[in-house]
Amino acid sequence: MNMDVAPAPLDQAFATLRKFARQREPVERCELCSAALGQEHPHLLELATRQIICACGACSTLFDGMQGGRYRRVSRRTWLLADFQITDGQWENLLIPINMAFFFYSSAQGRMVALYPSPAGAVESLLPLDAWNDIIRENSLLNQLEPDIEALLVNRVGHAHELSPAECYFAPIDDCFKLVGLIRTHWKGLSGGNDVWVEIGGFFSALRDRAERVRGETHA
Repeated sequence: MNMDVAPAPLDQAFATLRKFARQREPVERCELCSAALGQEHPHLLELATRQIICACGACSTLFDGMQGGRYRRVSRRTWLLADFQITDGQWENLLIPINMAFFFYSSAQGRMVALYPSPAGAVESLLPLDAWNDIIRENSLLNQLEPDIEALLVNRVGHAHELSPAECYFAPIDDCFKLVGLIRTHWKGLSGGNDVWVEIGGFFSALRDRAERVRGETHA
């Protein structure tokens, strides 16, 4: 006796739809050679535009440690600076209008750049050189920042509201722009709304979990 049962027409329809959906799923590709990329993949920074470029392993290796080219491979080094020294007065002297910002040396501009996230995207703040040098004198670890591809990322939001200590990181520049993007995407109304603060909390929780905790003025 033949016990095979033909699939119901509805089951066949769903199977076809699932197959079609799998075929149409977008595949992220290397922006240099078009190779398919996995969920985790290297990034390059286009120095002139500060644009983050998705790249495959082979293409990104071409730009390891390259100086003076169009692109640089973004560092993955992430440090939580456990004893970073910055006072409320020093922060105010930096003229940053909010309690979150990142600082990096731009090779294209030949100077330190200070950016802070906003609902409209990244906003540059004029960085007083004397105020910045004052912070460097107390935190010589800043001299180890890789130009363009690493930033000092400072989160003083909890500190400003007396809820948690300030956090300072050496962070990959793509993570800093990721933070800018999620704030721009999720911000609602005047205060941002609950969703954006949940996203910000999740971002810093993930950064904290993977960061190496660093103390002292130098680190090998």
